[in-house]
Amino acid sequence: MPDIRVQPETFDAGAELNAFLARNPGAGGVASFLGQMRDFRGLKRETGEALTAMTLEHYPGMAERQLADVVAEAQKRWPVEDVTTIHRYGDFAPGDPIVLVITAAAHRGDAFAACEFIMDWLKTKAPFWKREHARDGGGHWVEAREADDARAERWEKP
Repeated sequence: MPDIRVQPETFDAGAELNAFLARNPGAGGVASFLGQMRDFRGLKRETGEALTAMTLEHYPGMAERQLADVVAEAQKRWPVEDVTTIHRYGDFAPGDPIVLVITAAAHRGDAFAACEFIMDWLKTKAPFWKREHARDGGGHWVEAREADDARAERWEKP
């Protein structure tokens, strides 16, 4: 049974990974992704705008249901043995953990693909909205990036 959480509380990625490994001692491949708040907006820190905070909002109930659906889809596409997905909402400072996805499968390729599929969906289709707060006091809502949409399109079924 996958472990899916949408929560305001922080999490310890190391402790989560250790608990996951303890539940899946026979998995041949375990893949993980940890997303944390960046301290800049843009493609590169050197040319980006400095950020001091971010607020992440979500659609309660819908976010959890849709996340369960995408995890189920990943389990249909690849022989994934277990999944942990944690996504936070609320206020964040640079370096704060936001999202963690861990997948286990008999083979690394399936674990990697399922982890990447779930993250691409989270980045492009999940009902979460980000508002970044700049050092100068300004803020703006983050729009989807074309590069993220292009990555997600490769998972579309024909």
